[in-house]
Amino acid sequence: MNKTLLLLTILGLLGCQQEATETTASSQAEPTPQTEEPVMTDTQPPIAEKRPHVFEIHGDERIDNYHWLRDDTREDADVLAYLNAENEYTRQQMADQEAFTDRIYNEIVARIVQNDESVPYKIDDYWYYRKFTEGQEYPIYARKQGSMEAAEEILIDVNQLAEGHAYYASNSQSVSHDHKIYGFSEDTVSRRQYDLRFKNLETGEMLEDVITNTTGSMAWAKDNKTVFYTRKHPTTLLPYQVYRHVLGTPTSEDVLVYEEPDNTFYIACYTSRSKDYIMIYTGATTLTEIMYLPADDPTGEFKSVLPREPKHEYSVEDFNGDWIIKTNWNALNSRVMKAPIGDSTDKSKWQEVVPHDDETLIYDVETFQDWLVVEQRKDGIRHLKALNWASGESKLIQSDEATYTMSVAYNPEQNHNTMRYDYDSLTQLGSVMEIDLNSGEKKLLKQDRINGEHNPELYQSQRLEIRARDGAMVPVSLVYKKDLGALNQRPLLVYGYGSYGSSIDPRFSLSRLSLLDRGFIFAIAHIRGSQAKGRQWYEDGKMFNKMNTFTDFIDATKALLAENYGDPKRVYAWGGSAGGLLMGVVANLDGMLYDGMIAAVPFVDVVTTMLDEDIPLTTGEFDEWGNPKNQDSYEYMLSYSPYDQVKAQDYPNILITTGLHDSQVQYWEPAKWAAKLRDLKTNDKLVLLRTNMDTGHGGASGRFAYYKETAEDYVFLLKLAGIKE
Repeated sequence: MNKTLLLLTILGLLGCQQEATETTASSQAEPTPQTEEPVMTDTQPPIAEKRPHVFEIHGDERIDNYHWLRDDTREDADVLAYLNAENEYTRQQMADQEAFTDRIYNEIVARIVQNDESVPYKIDDYWYYRKFTEGQEYPIYARKQGSMEAAEEILIDVNQLAEGHAYYASNSQSVSHDHKIYGFSEDTVSRRQYDLRFKNLETGEMLEDVITNTTGSMAWAKDNKTVFYTRKHPTTLLPYQVYRHVLGTPTSEDVLVYEEPDNTFYIACYTSRSKDYIMIYTGATTLTEIMYLPADDPTGEFKSVLPREPKHEYSVEDFNGDWIIKTNWNALNSRVMKAPIGDSTDKSKWQEVVPHDDETLIYDVETFQDWLVVEQRKDGIRHLKALNWASGESKLIQSDEATYTMSVAYNPEQNHNTMRYDYDSLTQLGSVMEIDLNSGEKKLLKQDRINGEHNPELYQSQRLEIRARDGAMVPVSLVYKKDLGALNQRPLLVYGYGSYGSSIDPRFSLSRLSLLDRGFIFAIAHIRGSQAKGRQWYEDGKMFNKMNTFTDFIDATKALLAENYGDPKRVYAWGGSAGGLLMGVVANLDGMLYDGMIAAVPFVDVVTTMLDEDIPLTTGEFDEWGNPKNQDSYEYMLSYSPYDQVKAQDYPNILITTGLHDSQVQYWEPAKWAAKLRDLKTNDKLVLLRTNMDTGHGGASGRFAYYKETAEDYVFLLKLAGIKE
């Protein structure tokens, strides 16, 4: 299991509205730049009533006029009326673009190859895969026994399960060791509170066992009837308990095997890659502990790989009787060690396998029969290196492109020397590759397809470094279509995130073609707060260094314009979740550098949220933002908190999006921010709030429905840029 993905899943960060790796023939028409102010309607926006609410701490008093918009039940009539009024106002302001929005949506969806199938992976005698069929929103999970020429067996058809639900998501599927019971998760509300269900694959019947309020993941014991799962706190939604369930018994009899006492930690339960161990991961922002239990002893006691230590983060994979350990012990960018399973609690006995490198950040490791594969980042590029266990030989897996993303794909078995990996770039459709680690021979297993023609040679990708105001060199990845006119006359869209050490890697986007083919330059600013240049890059953009994240983004935008990338009158910014925080701060600091912004599910009421430990994610993020109960943290966070720092000044056009059931960034943060912006801004630029009343942090759940909101977002930018077709 990829431990980096595990942690990101736990933190819920992948709802940050990153550009999806999607897959058209889009309009090839020459863009027609028009710099006149886009026509807005004279419809009056909703005016939220002011009901002053006083917050007081550290002798400081804050007045929040819109605190009343918080409704944990999502049923308050006044709140729902206000959100619906905002939706109607947004609809009216964009009414003249309805036909264009439909065109963009149809254009994007037309690119999707509707009958599509994943690369099958083999576990024991079965080949498992996922497929989509024409016109269907959701996947079908299936398998074949013996070979891919065998008869197909449908495991679950998510389209059938989703019938009658406005939202449906399954974030985890797992088969028992004997391949007879299929477990899967489902969320029909979009609060990321998943029920676990089980299907008997021999009879085709659904079992009566339904486990509620979980993270969605599960770990099977080798008796094929015992399942371990992680339960969420009913109020904070923090994963905090691991239970053991025996199929066929009431869930009321489930046994609590672990409860995390520290509410700054997240936990998860999973099966080791060898399938020999049940693992419990516990982690805060700066330290972790991992526990294990033999999968053939489900009623046994969990043991710790290494008890938690201050500022020590590690992850493990079991291999040939050893733990292979990625650790930051005396290694800022991490190194790889090994220790015998059952005798790992004394670090002095650990043996170094891959030493620390000041220039290279280690993300993850994956073990194979004769090779260790290290997923790492150097010079901002995520790539792979293989090391031979016996000889010590090491070799990089090469790419011909200057800017790309390479990551380990799903490799369920260890006892061979072929590895699957994913390859992506801003111009090339994503691929699943397979490499023979002994010979170095590569094989393309699948490249994402696209309806219509896509010629990567028509697009240009580049990687730049710009100098921030304090001298730091900030990487920027960008892509644009060639031969559409001078670069300094084109609209420029800058995307950023910059938190949690999460890096926005350059990947292909199916939908983004609709902007590129109309002349947009798309840039990703790899700002501090990510790990684009190693762990120190993250440390320099968190806590009391957080302001670097925001000034890096502004400086990157200005540097691109200085290098003649983009028309200064048509510059746009986009970020989601913590990237929405970025948008909010930039709007306050230097908003009029941009003609428009999209702030998706934005975390903007930083101080109030971080003072409320009943809100999901709060306690687990004190090491990211600070704890405002400490006066120094309070004052620093208050100095940039977007909602608190809205003032009487000009603001750019801003589209703010949220979901009523969002569990990561509660809907009332963007709703309050929109109301305050509209009240205090001194110009006539648009502030639009769009609330999806059926979904949460990640938006719509279907593969086509998702793009309806994408089309609306794009048309907001296109309208501002004066591009009408």
